[in-house]
Amino acid sequence: MIILSLLSIFALLVASQLARAGEAPKIGEAAPNFKLPDQDGKIYTLVDFYGQRLVLYFYTKNDAPACTEQACNFRDDLNQLIRLGAQVVGIRVDGSKSHADFVKKYALPFLLLADENVEVTTRYGVLRNLGIFKVARRYTFLIDPQGKISKVYDKVETSRHSKEITEDLNKLLTIEKV
Repeated sequence: MIILSLLSIFALLVASQLARAGEAPKIGEAAPNFKLPDQDGKIYTLVDFYGQRLVLYFYTKNDAPACTEQACNFRDDLNQLIRLGAQVVGIRVDGSKSHADFVKKYALPFLLLADENVEVTTRYGVLRNLGIFKVARRYTFLIDPQGKISKVYDKVETSRHSKEITEDLNKLLTIEKV
């Protein structure tokens, strides 16, 4: 019985270490580049968004309640985010077809990129590797027009996340005007 308990504890420790992807880029650092297909198969890179702010969010699963809430809130607040000079892009460890269905179902007017090889999710330090299952942790990176990280959101409350980003963009723009 003791051996079984020790093995269970050891397995949990190993699993928790596997679940950590590494460190997310920090504020002021260059955002890791990416080259990923969107929901329609068109390839995008970070360079495609230079000159504007980018809200790059990683999420766990299409159609999961929290992920759907987050995406729909971004959809509903997109015009305001665009007025503040930002574009929204989501990334998930999945294929373009799943993204296309999700975009269509919820009329999402922004890009969802497919990171099937988990390379970008790993570079951003948000991969949760659970052995045969690999998912992105819920993180958002606000990237400035020159491709540097302005803000990292590692504790995302999906019900108000887009509002939080809108508030932070307003603060950033106020500071830049001074």
